[in-house]
Amino acid sequence: MYTAILVNFVVHQSHYHHMEKRKRPTFQRPGADDFFKRLHREVEETVLKNESLYRKNVAKSLGLLVAYFTFYFCILLFGNNTPLLFLFYILCGFTMIVLFINAFHDAAHGALFKSPKNNDRFTWVLEVFGSNRWLWITRHIRLHHPYSNIPDWDIDIKQSDLVRIFPTSPLLNFHKYQHIYMWFLYPLYSLNWLFVRDFKDFFGTRDNYVKRVADIPRVEYYRLFITKVVNILYMVVLPAQVLHQPWYMIFFAWIAMHLCGSMLGVVALVSTHVDEEAVFPEAPQDGKMPTTWAVHQLTVTKDFSTDSVVANFLYGGFTHHVAHHLFPGVGHTYYPYITPIIKRYAQENGLPYTSYPFYAAIRSHFVLLKNSGTRESIFLSGEI
Repeated sequence: MYTAILVNFVVHQSHYHHMEKRKRPTFQRPGADDFFKRLHREVEETVLKNESLYRKNVAKSLGLLVAYFTFYFCILLFGNNTPLLFLFYILCGFTMIVLFINAFHDAAHGALFKSPKNNDRFTWVLEVFGSNRWLWITRHIRLHHPYSNIPDWDIDIKQSDLVRIFPTSPLLNFHKYQHIYMWFLYPLYSLNWLFVRDFKDFFGTRDNYVKRVADIPRVEYYRLFITKVVNILYMVVLPAQVLHQPWYMIFFAWIAMHLCGSMLGVVALVSTHVDEEAVFPEAPQDGKMPTTWAVHQLTVTKDFSTDSVVANFLYGGFTHHVAHHLFPGVGHTYYPYITPIIKRYAQENGLPYTSYPFYAAIRSHFVLLKNSGTRESIFLSGEI
């Protein structure tokens, strides 16, 4: 037993030492007749000229923002009725996630409004939810998008030692059960994000991805605490003062809000990059990846439920996630019209494109968890 622990420790330490020495991944330059240049030109000349899709995105985003605050005020107005208290907290949770996945996500990519200032202003909605917009944008824009699915770089995939996704991650004894216990941990996703993960990224020293690409501004440390305190004050303390409900009932309703919101959001998180056939190309020592950036994105990104009107409304740029990764600066309302063009180019050029129904994507994710929790790995980890 002690030998196994020692071996695990040595592997762990050598892995991180190796990681620190690696150069930042870079991709091959596309040729003059690269498929993505032609694809990009066609999308610009056809889909992106449709102004009505821009207006639809803005209207949807502002409508979701109004809905969130409407449900919050309904908590204060009708929360003395316990079923309504829980109902409006849960509706706040659902709206928070949909608002984040759609409107905030687009704004963070500069894709919601035409004005960069308006996009920047809208990203403050994340502070209302208790998180830190600077941190999330750094993680997502500077690590996930450039280095999708690359071990030691994609922070959206590698989040905790509790779950093993990357084939290069240390295999711990309890990982053999991760396909079981993650059913119970995923509903805690937003609570973990707000009250554990943010602090790890700000103050953690081991395996700190964020600090490898950016220096955290001092003001963000203050905002980290202020936003969480303000969130607790208006979501828990104020309702406890205004309503004639026991404090623990308010607390349980707030927990229910996060549990239900997380279950809605996790569908998007597990359906786009981490299925049983996922590819995790490891960057070589010199950082030079074997493909172009566009081919890499097609290889490591999947769509789900692209034909579902409900899924497209709820999950925005995550259902058509391949389009999002190839066109991150474009609003999600354009993606249903871009995806057929991507599929055609992929087929014509012998490139991968995958789309699942959401239930198949979730099942495939848990198959991945089961397979990656054992020593027999089925992953393709180097070549794509």
